[in-house]
Amino acid sequence: METMMPRTIKAPEERRLEIIETAERLFRTVGYASCSVETIIREMGVAKGTFYYYFRSKEEVLGAVVDRALDRLTEMAAEVADDPSQSAMHKMQALLSDSHVGGDDTEQLAEMMHLPENRQLHEATNVQTVLRLSPIFARIIEQGNGEGVFAVARPLETIQFLLTGAEFLTDGGLFSFSAEEIAARRLVTQEIVEKSLGAEPGCFSFMNPARGDGTAEADPHAKVPGA
Repeated sequence: METMMPRTIKAPEERRLEIIETAERLFRTVGYASCSVETIIREMGVAKGTFYYYFRSKEEVLGAVVDRALDRLTEMAAEVADDPSQSAMHKMQALLSDSHVGGDDTEQLAEMMHLPENRQLHEATNVQTVLRLSPIFARIIEQGNGEGVFAVARPLETIQFLLTGAEFLTDGGLFSFSAEEIAARRLVTQEIVEKSLGAEPGCFSFMNPARGDGTAEADPHAKVPGA
């Protein structure tokens, strides 16, 4: 008589996290569009009912994956902001340059959210990005005020306005701008940031790496953190 292997019983939070981590790995390796709920449960070796106990759809799992990514992004940004050894401008460069925290993981998630079926999640994520990152940037601006490199009366409200504008206007999933048009808008974004923060012209040039001819490199994927 065949002996049945006992099922592994896991705590609800542990099982939910396992689903999220498995889905995130599969989204990156086989692609979001090619990954179905069946793919996830087959990889985990669990029943379909187990998946649907925690999530209603693949899109809902993606939402949980994005939320975890935002947690990581927020944590890394806070570490930069709270580093007492760095100046405000060094912190801004660390967070706003093309090598900003988040890296390739953030870009991969952005590509998933640009799919039409994930538009609602995309918009909600943009809102959460602004709400989570703006208090962190506000602390850096306050530091810059004290160092004399910025002059901002309302740091939180100012950075919320700047992040929202940058998130929206440079979002390749919303506008059909060419690479050159995006580069031009990034240059204007740099100028607006400098003027809004009362900073010296050109001190935020790290947002637009220059080519040999002095113009901004056209990079349609380069964005502010989390966008």
